[in-house]
Amino acid sequence: MSTVRRAAVVLAAVSALALTACGPTDDEAGSGSGGATASPTKSATPSAPSAPSKRSATSKPAKPTDPDFDVFPCSTFDVKFTATLAEPTTSSYLLKITNKGTKACRALGHPVVTFGDLDGQATERGTAPGIEDAIRLDPGESAYAGLMGGANDGKGKTVGSIEMTMNTESDLEQAPLKASTPGLYVSPDKNSVTAWVDNAEDALSL
Repeated sequence: MSTVRRAAVVLAAVSALALTACGPTDDEAGSGSGGATASPTKSATPSAPSAPSKRSATSKPAKPTDPDFDVFPCSTFDVKFTATLAEPTTSSYLLKITNKGTKACRALGHPVVTFGDLDGQATERGTAPGIEDAIRLDPGESAYAGLMGGANDGKGKTVGSIEMTMNTESDLEQAPLKASTPGLYVSPDKNSVTAWVDNAEDALSL
């Protein structure tokens, strides 16, 4: 074979290789006539499970707004009792109670006073506040009432002591508190006792 013919064969082979290298890739062939290849849709990333909601703490029962909601009437078990002569001509005595307990209590209405071995009890003098307005006695605090036996009219009797129980507006059994009252003259028509008040002056002037 001549040198010219060999060169022609080599040139033809090189041309064929060049055409093969410039041909479409597999991806381009699969795309058809110039259409874009759709990429596969990515699956949505699963959201993290929401944390369980915390249970709200059980609310405590609301406390009553009235600070005196648990203040009960004073009884003879809650107080100390004294009687002091204030005016001899009218046999007037100042009665005093003092809360000896550890909790507050209310001094309701009038004290219930009996005279020694005489029948009956002292007549209530004046009006008393309702239970909501009754005197509150914190531990160590006192309330007062004025007891009057009455002037000697020849109809009564002198006694040396009295006994007192508290008005509790209930059927609570109480032990009477006793106080010495030497020379207390008790008139059946003129004896009387005031309601509990918060000072001695008012107790003796009502």
